[in-house]
Amino acid sequence: MRRGITQEQVNAAADVILGAGENPTVEKIRAALGTGSPNTVTRMLDAWRNRLGERLREMSELPDVPGAVGQAMVELWRLAVEHANHEVIASLKNEAAALESARAELAREREGWEAHLQAASTEAGQAKAALELAERARQTLDTQLNDNEALRADLVQQRDRLQAYGDQQALEIKELRMLLAERDGELRRDREQKETYLRNVEDRAHQEIDRARLDAKQWQHRYETLERAHQNALATVQTERDLLRDQLRKADNEVARSKGVASALEKVLAKGRGVTPQRSKAKDAVVVDAPAKRSRKSPARSTGKKPQGIRGHGLTDVASQVACEE
Repeated sequence: MRRGITQEQVNAAADVILGAGENPTVEKIRAALGTGSPNTVTRMLDAWRNRLGERLREMSELPDVPGAVGQAMVELWRLAVEHANHEVIASLKNEAAALESARAELAREREGWEAHLQAASTEAGQAKAALELAERARQTLDTQLNDNEALRADLVQQRDRLQAYGDQQALEIKELRMLLAERDGELRRDREQKETYLRNVEDRAHQEIDRARLDAKQWQHRYETLERAHQNALATVQTERDLLRDQLRKADNEVARSKGVASALEKVLAKGRGVTPQRSKAKDAVVVDAPAKRSRKSPARSTGKKPQGIRGHGLTDVASQVACEE
């Protein structure tokens, strides 16, 4: 454990330094002892100096000390005190200069720290502003993220609805394709029946052959048009479905009109050949039977276009021409 210095140690060290012809100072006492705080050494050194005067007076009052020696010792003490005062003043000046230098250094350091503190305060304000801006940006991004999530969910629902609608449309298109294929077959059979009918009346309708061929070309053109309409029907299936009912009624009326025209033509032909009414009726039943069967099969799938082939104005003109010849 470290122990403090005593007054006797300071006195002994001061006597040794004074005996060497030097002025005892705090630094020299601490250097001689190797320990001691400056305040403690200063206090004990002052006590030593006060005691030194009494010691000199005691020495000067001794009877066995010659007067010259005592006078020399008094002078020596005066010189020592004066030298000590000079040393103390110089030391105080040095310490004051050091303190002033230290004070100036501390002032400069204080200014530097104040500048650093001001810069730090400015940076802290900027950092706080940046933090607030970042917080607002984060809140904005969170809001946008929530909006995007809601939009994505809505888009997913719309996609599912569109997918279901697309599947339904694909099924309807498939059904319509099947319906169109069946309609094409029926139209092909209808065309074959009409061609057969044309061959039956070919011997009495030579002038109508060109017209019938033209009608056949027109029918072919209508068939090709129907093929193209099959492609367009993929986009207009809803409208086509609504129009089928009206087209069915028109087709029934056209079939009835065609039956009437065919019956009138057969009667005219039978009259021109001199055939008996019973034979003409039988033939009418045979000839008209094919359109009747066809009308029972195809009304629901009629295209809505009037068949303007040989059952239209062509057969009417033939009947009129045969009547004129007779």
